[in-house]
Amino acid sequence: MIGEYNHIIDPKKRIAIPSRLRKEVGEKAILTRGLDQCLSLFPLSEWEKYTSQLTKLPMGKGDARTLNRMILGGAVEVELDSLGRILIPDYLRQFAGLKQRAVIAGLYNRLEIWDEERWNAYKIEAEKNQDMIAEKLSELGLY
Repeated sequence: MIGEYNHIIDPKKRIAIPSRLRKEVGEKAILTRGLDQCLSLFPLSEWEKYTSQLTKLPMGKGDARTLNRMILGGAVEVELDSLGRILIPDYLRQFAGLKQRAVIAGLYNRLEIWDEERWNAYKIEAEKNQDMIAEKLSELGLY
């Protein structure tokens, strides 16, 4: 699941998953709070992998508890309708600041759903810093 797709959130608070990604997402998926004030949409198989890592975090650490509460406590199972749309609950829409225009970004194992304005601002900032980010990743042997 890769790519960047512009979509509209309809008056009934639904967004269509891009047709080329629907097979990978499946009929049911998990929608939750993501990092950087976006939403994350996980296929069920990827959700299982992700949550198995989250539940290994030490519950004695406040940051681990907070992350688990935000991600797991905010999660909801969504079902794609016949047109490939999912319903975004109000609390998740408010968290991500979603208005009418949104961007769906494919990140291999999950999709992120961003408010279009927020995505554009994030992307501009990331593009400005891409050389610095590449340097840091090279130190880890990732670039």
